[in-house]
Amino acid sequence: MQLAVIALVALLVLGLVAAGVVVVRHRSKLVATPPPRRVPAGPTPAAPVVTRPDTPAQVAPERQAEAAVLEPAAPAALEEPAEPVEVVLAARPSFRDRLSKARDAIAGSFRSILARTSIDADTWDELEEALIKADVGVELTMELLDALRLRAKDENITEPDQLLDALKAQLKERLVGADRSLHLEAGTPNVWLFVGVNGVGKTTTIGKVGHQQVQQGRSVLMAAGDTFRAAAAEQLETWAERAGADFVRGAEGGDPSSVVFDGVQRAAARGVDVVLADTAGRLHTKSNLMDELAKVRRVAAREPGRLTEVLLVLDAVTGQNGLVQAQQFTEATELTGVVLTKLDGSAKGGIVLAIEARLGIPVKLVGLGEGIGDLVEFDPDEFVDALFE
Repeated sequence: MQLAVIALVALLVLGLVAAGVVVVRHRSKLVATPPPRRVPAGPTPAAPVVTRPDTPAQVAPERQAEAAVLEPAAPAALEEPAEPVEVVLAARPSFRDRLSKARDAIAGSFRSILARTSIDADTWDELEEALIKADVGVELTMELLDALRLRAKDENITEPDQLLDALKAQLKERLVGADRSLHLEAGTPNVWLFVGVNGVGKTTTIGKVGHQQVQQGRSVLMAAGDTFRAAAAEQLETWAERAGADFVRGAEGGDPSSVVFDGVQRAAARGVDVVLADTAGRLHTKSNLMDELAKVRRVAAREPGRLTEVLLVLDAVTGQNGLVQAQQFTEATELTGVVLTKLDGSAKGGIVLAIEARLGIPVKLVGLGEGIGDLVEFDPDEFVDALFE
């Protein structure tokens, strides 16, 4: 009996052990690493494409082309800005080369003076004639000659060539010290208002100034405030396209102040540096037109813009009549400077001295030709030298 029990127990133990072995083998099959997959000979297949929400999707080239057609590509982030394109401008015109007419008008008197062996009454008469021919004006000519007589006495000047050198130095002293820069304030649209009578070249001047400012890296908006002459707006629009500037115009015959206002508002919204505002040609003898121009100035000075220049455009050929214009316009608009056009074609360069001496308004720009680069900053030393050489 005992032997039977022992045998039964032994059989149970052997069964349990066998069952355990089967379980262990089954588990080992579940966790075992599968054998490596056989890869046929040839190029290595491309890695699978993985896209994540926070990274740009990597797509096949054909899908990239498809996406480019459906949606324009966004600019690359953190991309370095491109280097500025170097623009080669024509050489700046020379005052000496371009002021031959003004120089010829007084050259005869100067040659006659230099031919003399001493300074006498005829010498002073010829100096007076030369200055009046240059359209310096009678009153200012007398002032200049009175000061020159005192200088000649104090410095013991006895030779005609010394007298001309003293006159040249005196003219330069008259012109030195004026602020001839075009003012710009950072962080706000600067408004430069251009005024003048018909036919002096305001619109062309604005176009050339705008081109220069764009070449210097500033953004420009041109406002066609001359609403009474359709050709003026079209001409200014052509200049804006040529210079790469923004442009605003109004309805023909509309309020010029509203055009300037709209221009300043657009400039502020787009972060434009300079607004160049044209105005209709005004007869300085018409008080109602000058009153309207004063209104344009008030509107141009409103926020968010800043009126930093009011420039009177004068034709140098007008001579002393330009001085009368300057007086009227400065009363209506508080001029900050003068742009003297066609100086190369005039024998009346002395108007520069008259304007600055009588009104205290600096000549800031002068036209020495018809080219886009022929509107240049006024250089007093070069100007005076060009009249004497």
